Amino acid sequence: MEENQKKKKPFYKKWWVWVIALVIIISAANSSDEDNEVASQEASKQATTEPVQDTPKEEKTDIFEPVKEEKPVEDDVPSEYKSALKKAETYAKTMNMSKKSISEQLTSEYGEKFSAEAAEYAMSHLEFDWKANALKKAETYSKTMHMSKQGIHEQLTSENGEKFTEEEAQYAMENLQADYNKNALAKAKTYQETMSMSPEGIRDQLTSSYGEKFTQEEANYAIENLDK
Repeated sequence: MEENQKKKKPFYKKWWVWVIALVIIISAANSSDEDNEVASQEASKQATTEPVQDTPKEEKTDIFEPVKEEKPVEDDVPSEYKSALKKAETYAKTMNMSKKSISEQLTSEYGEKFSAEAAEYAMSHLEFDWKANALKKAETYSKTMHMSKQGIHEQLTSENGEKFTEEEAQYAMENLQADYNKNALAKAKTYQETMSMSPEGIRDQLTSSYGEKFTQEEANYAIENLDK
């Protein structure tokens, strides 16, 4: 070949090679963008369609506080009612009176002169052991007045006496510790010293249903020991 003949250019220096390479690069870039966009759309779709889980809430434990009992409002109670209740408590505690006696004393013209309503309030709110009062009264009659068993029982239940119920009086007599022989002797000496009565007169007085109501045995003990 002639020297002046043109030498062939290497293939990578040809223009069409560069055009093809440029097309390939552009195509690859577009494909990468499309893949990124598709991945982004998939991620966004998954984020919007996936259910949101609620954060578990702490369970509250109910704490029950003890219910406080409401006290009655004493401001609504008239002062007369309160005074009647205090007076009733005094009679019950210091004088060992029965429930009926206290009720009558509160309204009596010769007693406290409270209204019937005040007395009723007092007695309905007065809590007391009336059997204990009956026993204390019985002990007083036995120790200070030296009465017989029958005499004490009748005095406890009498409408002119203490006005305790039969049940309360029975409780008192069953629990009363008394020596009725000594009571009869003490009574006999009183009759002898203050009224100068004969032994037989004293005996009759001790056993009389209108007198002391001791038993015959108790009266005999008293007369036999009268001068000792």
